[in-house]
Amino acid sequence: MMLAVCVDVPGDPDNLILRNVPRPQPKDGQVLIRVHATALNRADLLQRRGLYPAPPGESDIIGLEVAGTVAAVGPGVRAGWKPEDRVMALLSGGGYAEYVAVPEELLMTVPPHLSLSQAAAIPEAWLTAFQLLHLIAEVKEGEVVLVHAGASGVGTAAVQLARLARAIPIVTAGSPEKLEMAEHLGAATGFNYKEEDFAEKVLDYTKGRGANVILDCIGGSCWANNVSCLATDGRWVLYGTMGGRTVEGDLLGKLLSKRGQLLTSLLRSRSLQYKAELVRTFSQNALPFFSDQPTTLRPVIDSMFNLEDIADAHKHMEANRNIGKIVINVTQQNQRKLSQ
Repeated sequence: MMLAVCVDVPGDPDNLILRNVPRPQPKDGQVLIRVHATALNRADLLQRRGLYPAPPGESDIIGLEVAGTVAAVGPGVRAGWKPEDRVMALLSGGGYAEYVAVPEELLMTVPPHLSLSQAAAIPEAWLTAFQLLHLIAEVKEGEVVLVHAGASGVGTAAVQLARLARAIPIVTAGSPEKLEMAEHLGAATGFNYKEEDFAEKVLDYTKGRGANVILDCIGGSCWANNVSCLATDGRWVLYGTMGGRTVEGDLLGKLLSKRGQLLTSLLRSRSLQYKAELVRTFSQNALPFFSDQPTTLRPVIDSMFNLEDIADAHKHMEANRNIGKIVINVTQQNQRKLSQ
């Protein structure tokens, strides 16, 4: 058995319940991870409310990323993983638990100087940002990349990855503190969407040319400003709808006049083959830059909660206060205390 966070009745954060459930067994080609930490994603909030169920055949336990150590290796594993290896993994579900079984293709080695709690902040946010920039938008050197929610987990990753690609990241965020963090990470400039028209500011900054790439998790409420500040032949990449799913107005006409591309992407519902290729490409081209040098990539952690405080962690994210990732530590001490 193991402890896991369960949702019997979809709804508020207080509906999250810790209980003992059967421990998964690694199937053919899978590795069992003893979870040290997981991290929150906006998708977790939707799943808790019953709005974003796990894909068919996947664990219905919430949680899209973990870091920990290898507990057991299933039959048919080819990559040479062995017990106690430090690993992090992208999941389709199951992260809010003491153990999770993962296809070996979705595992990554934790960089030596990072703690397991830091590593838990990498898989979902950084793979999402890498996918959006390189596989979807195909960002090029010198292009201007507008990152909405620039202080979020995906946002802080996208800023750093854009800089690594020699592009020029600029951001929107809702507070001076969030803008300051984004600029500290390498954003060329940032705009407070609550206080100023970000489209005007983007056009001013780019001398009227606009942003070549827009990474957008907001959707409906900012579509007009997005199209307004999109460069000719620009790529607007939609990966969330925090600002609504409906659009009224001349979206198609305005987008057509820019010869703009509206691209959309979700990661959780992708095939294992797609995710495996993403993990492989990220591991080759980005993971080596998570080093102990001061100018390289780093996960940004806003706060840490213990597993028994998962409801408070969800409330913290829903209040939109976090800068970077919210990490949930799953420790042996908590296991002993909660099992008593």
